[in-house]
Amino acid sequence: MRLIYILPTMIFAAVALALGAGLTLRPDIVPSALIDKPVPVFSLPGLGAGDTDIGIDSRGFSSDDLKGRVSLVNVFASWCIPCRAEHPLLMRLADKERLAIFGLNYKDKPSEARAWIKKLGNPYRRIGVDPKGRVAIDWGVYGVPETFIIGPKGRIRYKHVGMLRPRDVDDVILPIIRKLGQ
Repeated sequence: MRLIYILPTMIFAAVALALGAGLTLRPDIVPSALIDKPVPVFSLPGLGAGDTDIGIDSRGFSSDDLKGRVSLVNVFASWCIPCRAEHPLLMRLADKERLAIFGLNYKDKPSEARAWIKKLGNPYRRIGVDPKGRVAIDWGVYGVPETFIIGPKGRIRYKHVGMLRPRDVDDVILPIIRKLGQ
């Protein structure tokens, strides 16, 4: 008869412990099977009319753009609040660090992305539009924002899930970039 009372209590305790342990995990550290693998082959169109008005190369963005130098690929969308919050850091990296940053515009309307870039500034050398998220799937993207460091041979060297923070840039991103020989 006691087992009827003890068993539910034990199950509840086990579930509570598992949920408590889950709260200590860092969701920004997600393993990627693509680390040290070549970037997926892709070719995306640009934002369209008005690209050059906001300082964007109108040719779009492809995997060929990621060879020969250390670069960052930032997956963003105009509707993404964390993307807006991390944008000043990307501007800093592009300006002060002279880092080649490429944008993958995820499931967004090109007109809204253009307006967003026009308002906030353009840290990107090129932007590719991925309206259905198919290229992002090949990259293993879980959501926006996500940022990848690409080595000079076109291999993915690091993946950051979620919004970049100053400590992420200073303590992780920049040391990896310097090690890769930007």
